[in-house]
Amino acid sequence: MKVLVINSGSSSIKFQVIEMPKKKTLCKGLVERIGQRKSGIHYAKDTLSLDSEAHFENHAEGLEAVIKLLTDGEKGVMSSLEEIGAVGHRVVHGGETFNAPTVITPKVLETIKGLSSLAPLHNPANAIGIAIAMERFPKATQVAVFDTAFHQSIPKKAHTYAIPMELTQKHNIRVYGFHGTSHKYVSERAIEYLKLKDSKLISIHLGNGCSMTAIENGKSVEHSLGFGPSNGLIMGTRSGDIDQSVLFFLMNEQNQSSEELNGLLQKKSGLLGLTGYSDLRDIQKEAENGNGDCILALEMTAHRVKKYIGAYIAVLNGLDAVIFTAGIGENSALLRKMICSNLEAIGISMNPVKNMEIGNSIGIGEFQDAKSAVRLLVIPTNEELEIANQTFKLTF
Repeated sequence: MKVLVINSGSSSIKFQVIEMPKKKTLCKGLVERIGQRKSGIHYAKDTLSLDSEAHFENHAEGLEAVIKLLTDGEKGVMSSLEEIGAVGHRVVHGGETFNAPTVITPKVLETIKGLSSLAPLHNPANAIGIAIAMERFPKATQVAVFDTAFHQSIPKKAHTYAIPMELTQKHNIRVYGFHGTSHKYVSERAIEYLKLKDSKLISIHLGNGCSMTAIENGKSVEHSLGFGPSNGLIMGTRSGDIDQSVLFFLMNEQNQSSEELNGLLQKKSGLLGLTGYSDLRDIQKEAENGNGDCILALEMTAHRVKKYIGAYIAVLNGLDAVIFTAGIGENSALLRKMICSNLEAIGISMNPVKNMEIGNSIGIGEFQDAKSAVRLLVIPTNEELEIANQTFKLTF
């Protein structure tokens, strides 16, 4: 059976068609920089690889381009959309309602839309993908796989906020956590690769959205994102951690509403706010040319990650390995070097040559040196395969 996986990010759409239960990828691709001046679509099938520039104003336009590719007589992998037996969708926020993969009905879709205030950059994009897929693949089973599910194991002492308990209980306010599908996939690969019976891992997901998870024996026990996917690390357009006093100051001094502040922190901050660029590739190029704002943004990003590494080693009371994953984590040797430098006091020592040699592949790369007590791993995430697995198990 062919499973189409749609992974709609804040500014991208990853997709794969996977033959299950063989776990054979028939094609895969990426629509990136949605809403920006130069969007692009990358597509791969067997030995065929295509890269083309286009302009996709929104996720709906990007998904229509994907569907056209899948049924193309030469480039596609099917003659009819009816060959798709199930569509697995990444959904960022499941709130208290969803803690496991769920077959999507119109009611479920409305609930996902209703959670958009908790993940304003993601759930609306996820919902658009679902709505288009339900229309274009009417005979396929639609399944939602939630980023928040993996983090249900975070203990109460870590997921509870220090606000009045009546508010916590009334509004289900807690740390939900995100990128769970990615953290689950790479941590399971790391445990298998390192042949660990008992494991203490830190998984670092660095993309347009960023998060870190402390994982003990395969279970999430601490996580950098919280009630919504906007705190913690510095991200493409999101500020990450910020003193709430700054928000009250801006409300009073700039006369900004809560809606305006939310837009500021979600869509105009992070790397974009610091540099004018939201894509790390652009920032690295500018930094190489001496752009001071871009140099500072890289330093701030690495500094924030270092802080969380130290905190999570304390939470875990030890560490076997650090995992770098997602677009930036897998491909930016510069940022990995900046993060892992000067951490010898906590057992982390990097081999800079090995770090630079790690390329874009499906394999696991290591870049610690002989003195390091901690393994440093680069593991390409495959959220799509994890989503396909969960979709197939639920459907059949």
